[in-house]
Amino acid sequence: MRHPTRLGIALALALATAGCSTAAGGGSRADAGPGAGAVSVTSCGRQVSFTAPPRRAVALDQASTETLLELGLQDRMAGTANLKTKVPAPYEAAYAKVPVIAPKIATAEQLRAAAPDFVVAGSADLYTADRAGTREELEALKVPTFVSAVDCPGRNPAGATPFELLFSDYANLGELFAVRERAERLVADQRAAVAKAAENASKIPREADRPSVVYLYSVFNGMPYVAGGSGLPSEMSRIVGARNAFDDVDQDWPEVTWEEVARREPDFIVIGDLSERGRPGDSAAEKRAAMTGHPVISKLAAVRDGRILEVPGIELDPSVRSVHALGLLADGMKDLGHVR
Repeated sequence: MRHPTRLGIALALALATAGCSTAAGGGSRADAGPGAGAVSVTSCGRQVSFTAPPRRAVALDQASTETLLELGLQDRMAGTANLKTKVPAPYEAAYAKVPVIAPKIATAEQLRAAAPDFVVAGSADLYTADRAGTREELEALKVPTFVSAVDCPGRNPAGATPFELLFSDYANLGELFAVRERAERLVADQRAAVAKAAENASKIPREADRPSVVYLYSVFNGMPYVAGGSGLPSEMSRIVGARNAFDDVDQDWPEVTWEEVARREPDFIVIGDLSERGRPGDSAAEKRAAMTGHPVISKLAAVRDGRILEVPGIELDPSVRSVHALGLLADGMKDLGHVR
């Protein structure tokens, strides 16, 4: 997201990402621009084909919006929707060029009013009859659709990591929009960022020495929502040499109890700051207050000793910005003394 020649997320870590494209018909086109020839890729079990690159793409969520902006495609976007937080400063100027078709989740009427020639989403659940419409409905209208490989269980190569799946998204979108070189640079940058964060793990050779971590995403009605074993934070933990304390829970963000958090005795806690989303319990300050004010969790050593890291909450879900949170996690572990 970012061009003319890359708006690149220079947030603290040079965003880095690398490609394992599943594109069919990629050829050796570089950034051929809107006049490039036919191309086809597979997205979540469906073939997506164009005879010329899209000119009126709509992104249904923030993750997809920022990916397209990172690839410098703002002038080929007819709309965006469902922004959860402010876009980072490097994307502001490009984002301002894109019409907002819906502040929250787009309906079929709002989407069709934008007259898209391509629709991109980070999650499959945005393509339902009561939301933007099903992929079948849109394809019947001759509007191809794309879903991030990260939200396509059962159709990905065995053992593919969330970051590798993100990288395949970038490569495939680079093919479809004929900006292959931009996508390749983005993939290479983010691969480098992942490799840098992984230097932590190489310094913690024994599994028994890996610190445990709880990721606190939200507090709703007084109850904590943490990262389970199927979400991106488990992979982030593995990369940096930590262990997600709730790896055994097969959900992305399960609701648990404070008592269960305390029982697992994490060595440190990562707070996802969602201040800009504005719901009760979203801000890092509110989450800290919930922990320090709780009769059980406040006695946990990680809380008592302030072994708490803060990262942007949106970056704990798969997106082009996730390598930034990964870098913060790696650096934070060093600051806490878990890596020397």
